[in-house]
Amino acid sequence: MTPGRTAAASPAPLTADEPDHGRGPRLAVVAHEPDLRDARDLAVAGDGAGRDPWPAAGHGTLRGRHRERQQLDDLLAALRAGRGQVLVARGAAGAGKTALLDDLAERAAGCRVIRVTGVPTETRLPYAGLHQLCLPALDRLARLPATHAEALQSALGLRGASVPSPLLVGLGLLSLLADLAGERPLLCLIDDAHWLDRASAQALGVAVRRMGAQPIAAVVAVREPCDDEDLGSLPTMRVAGLDDADAGAVLRGAVASPLDDRVHARIVAEARGNPGALLDALRDVGADAAAGGLGLSLAAPIEGRATEDALRQVDRLPVATRRLLLIAALEPFGHPAVVLRAARGAGVDAAAAGAAVEAGLLAIDGLVRFRDPHLRRVVHAAATPQQRRDAHHALAAGADAVMDAESTVWHRGHATAWPDEAVATTLEAAAVRALSRAGTAVAAALIQRAVDLTPAAPERARRALTAAEITHEAGAEEASMRLLALAEAGPLDDESRTRAQAVRGRITHSTTQGAESVAPLLDAAGKMRLSDGPNAADGYREAFLAALSTGALARERTIFDVAAAIDRAPLGDDLLKGAGLLAVEGYGAAAPALRRALTAVAADASPAALRLGCVAARALADDAAWDRQTTLLLRRAHQTGATAAMPMALAERLTYELLSGQLHTALELVDQLTASITAARSRSSLDRSVWLTAWRGRHEEAVALIESRRADAIDRGHGQWLVATDFLAALACNGAGRYEEALLYASRAGGHPHDIGIACWTLPEAVEAAVRGGDVDRARQPARELAAIAAASGTDWALGLAARCAALLDQGDGAEERYREAIALLSRTRIRSALARTHLVYGEWLRRRQRRVDAREQLRAAHEMLAAMGADAFADRARRELIATGETVRRRSPDALDDLTPQETEIAQLAASGQTNREIGTQLFLSPRTVEWHLRKVFGKLGVSSRKELSGVLAGAAAR
Repeated sequence: MTPGRTAAASPAPLTADEPDHGRGPRLAVVAHEPDLRDARDLAVAGDGAGRDPWPAAGHGTLRGRHRERQQLDDLLAALRAGRGQVLVARGAAGAGKTALLDDLAERAAGCRVIRVTGVPTETRLPYAGLHQLCLPALDRLARLPATHAEALQSALGLRGASVPSPLLVGLGLLSLLADLAGERPLLCLIDDAHWLDRASAQALGVAVRRMGAQPIAAVVAVREPCDDEDLGSLPTMRVAGLDDADAGAVLRGAVASPLDDRVHARIVAEARGNPGALLDALRDVGADAAAGGLGLSLAAPIEGRATEDALRQVDRLPVATRRLLLIAALEPFGHPAVVLRAARGAGVDAAAAGAAVEAGLLAIDGLVRFRDPHLRRVVHAAATPQQRRDAHHALAAGADAVMDAESTVWHRGHATAWPDEAVATTLEAAAVRALSRAGTAVAAALIQRAVDLTPAAPERARRALTAAEITHEAGAEEASMRLLALAEAGPLDDESRTRAQAVRGRITHSTTQGAESVAPLLDAAGKMRLSDGPNAADGYREAFLAALSTGALARERTIFDVAAAIDRAPLGDDLLKGAGLLAVEGYGAAAPALRRALTAVAADASPAALRLGCVAARALADDAAWDRQTTLLLRRAHQTGATAAMPMALAERLTYELLSGQLHTALELVDQLTASITAARSRSSLDRSVWLTAWRGRHEEAVALIESRRADAIDRGHGQWLVATDFLAALACNGAGRYEEALLYASRAGGHPHDIGIACWTLPEAVEAAVRGGDVDRARQPARELAAIAAASGTDWALGLAARCAALLDQGDGAEERYREAIALLSRTRIRSALARTHLVYGEWLRRRQRRVDAREQLRAAHEMLAAMGADAFADRARRELIATGETVRRRSPDALDDLTPQETEIAQLAASGQTNREIGTQLFLSPRTVEWHLRKVFGKLGVSSRKELSGVLAGAAAR
């Protein structure tokens, strides 16, 4: 069998009473319409039947909406009790109606769900909407009363008879829905009902008014304002705006890099809680403009009827009022004083502002804000280029040159029509200042305008190169490539051409073909060494990191080429020296230099130095240094607003938190990482969804996910991703007890020339898989390699892992001393996952030696720790072993409840009562993921694995 296949491996039984790990826990395959009776057990600590307790990266969380969700909860409760209800959700475009329907569908465990969406192009097609609603059940028409079946068939064009009255069609629809509801409660979700054709709306109105006696519920989402007389008298749920806190959270989640506080406040105020308006404010805006605010109002206007109506309204306004609106549209921060000073400077008096307010277009209080966010872009689009330049000129004069220096210069740049060296020089100087004061996003906006206004070709090429570097850091890759091409068109001197080569290598490495980035980065580093020593060190670091990422898929230069070049370059840098030695000569030669380097990496070190420091810390299994390096790397990315650096920083930190057992923190980083990868168009290999799936022990899912991405990783030259995912597959298979598969994956990863930084992870997986699979001889080589690494690094983490592997190999009484040594060493580290797994294998060893009392102590510790960490498969291994010792894991003493914190107790009681994670979070003002994290700790402390078991434990405690 080859890696990637999922056939079960045969376990090697060690004792007669050993639990069967070989078959491992199978994934529950849940039907689209799960049975309510199984929902809680399938979900474990999740939200509903078969749903993932750990949402996939990027899975959105519904913000606020307590009142609306309560109304929908009441509707679901009535439906499950057999009582039909209908609710019309009314709200403005973008208010979140669809999100509420999505949330309701997710929580409708045990119900059949049918969804229909109105389509604008079908509003004039009679019964088009009815066809959507009936399509899943057309095979049931023969089961309906004859008149009802004939009515529906005629309406749907299935027979040639004339269409009967809407009343009869509606009654036919009700009969069809009732037939579906006879099997399980039926929930009908009709989105964008304002776009339903009139005939379908009439039939729907007839049906929903008469379904109270049936287990049928309907939620109909309608945009306001809307003339919907067919649904007008039905119960209504108003979908209002979010409060400022929830709106701010939505906005922050949509922007990967730090958003200027003033821009954040203005967008939130202008959107008035409308989630769609919040996101629309960032549409068609690059990462640089979003973060710094400069350029936000220059995005393309939205299209459609609303825009046309707004344009006509603006055109009818007096000239002075239109000028004022344009000034307000171009001022990104909503400063009333700046807007009014600029307006006065442009000859517009206060009466124009009053007219705009009276027309309902502007509100002026603490901020100047538009009635609707899209009006800002509409006003911009309605103006001529000269009118925009005049408005920028007025804003440059009206801005506070001290408090808003960058904004003042930016307006001056956009008020200039023709190339002007004086203005370009001012913009470039402001960009340099902004790098330390306002971040890369603002600097990118300023330097790009400086390039546009530079008249002389040599200066334009030089500035374009600087702009390409800064814009790349800000995450605007398309703009950086355009600027780089402009720079390379020249003329450039030799030093600048070397810089351009390095910039192209960085962009290529971070976004497209990683295998093609090593050669330009290494060549540029070599040229920089001859003219610019300090920058040369960073050049070699970037080349080494690119080569490490490319791994065995290198096409021109390999990591050994980079190591040889580092050896030839007298840079005097221990980090680079150690990295080169690590690649060529191994851990014994490299460890002294790397240890010195890790103690000397300063907080203000370059991002490349910090990233290479992370690699060195992982290589030496130095958890304290890894913690420090990842913290500094992430802090640097946040402080500078460097969007391009954010994915790597988040990915490193997330991995650290996961292996440290900090599930809660790791989950908080998941969505940030997904958003940052999207914003920076960064390498998909930085995504950590495979890590999360493998960590949970879902080996089949993990392998399938890895295989689905393998071709793209190979095409893009992400060689180390292949090595890392072999480790992850081995991890998942070991957790599930599929040791033969685990050994195949671990053997392919461990000892690989490009496993630098993860060798201490892969080798222990190989040893455990070989020993537990009964092939002890195959465990000896990886154990020797790990022992050599541990001796070289001298860290507690590495030494503890080596001691654990030595204990696994020891067939005699000496194993116990090794296990205890491993626990003592790993107890001094932050890597709690390694400690928990050591308790597990020690407990397994003790049980096989018939020392059941001693085994229980180790296995209890392992089960509690692993369950709290979300390592489900390993936790299940511990649970099975505990059962094999004779302990009933699911029955704990009432004293175990005393181990719960007050918050854990409250969450446990709410979960036992049947509430979902989202419902608990709503009550306690926690996110669903935070609730999930607490529940895993509760499960571990109480020794349970499902909400049903949790209910039993709490009920038993109450009875006592």
